This record gives sequence, C-alpha cells and structure tokens, in this order.
Amino acid sequence: MKQKTHKALASRVKITGSGKVTKRTAGQDHFNGGERGKTTRNKRRDKTVSSTHRKAINTLMPNK
Repeated sequence: MKQKTHKALASRVKITGSGKVTKRTAGQDHFNGGERGKTTRNKRRDKTVSSTHRKAINTLMPNK
C-alpha cells in the first residue's frame, strides 16, 4: 500500500532543495507589544528544524 503524506505536518513545514526542514517561528500572533525589538525582528525569520526531528518528519512526509 502507498504511504500517504501527513497533511497537518506538510502545512507547517517546508523542505528546501538541499533537504533542510524550515518552519514558522512560534509565538508571533499576539501579545508581542511587550517584547524587545530584537525579538520581534527575529520572529520574522523562519527557523530550521533540528536534525533530531528530521528523521520523524521524513517518516511522515515520504514523498517530499
């Protein structure tokens, strides 16, 4: 039987051309007024998922 992509995970992460996994930074929707400007600027960037989690992601997303 063909393995299916985990759609919930597929909507949250992106696999780059080199095989790295990127995700959106957590905690940037609301309650950000009291944060430092540096924190706000850093949250605009996407984060790279650690290599520890890549194995699990590759299992859930076999066709990517």
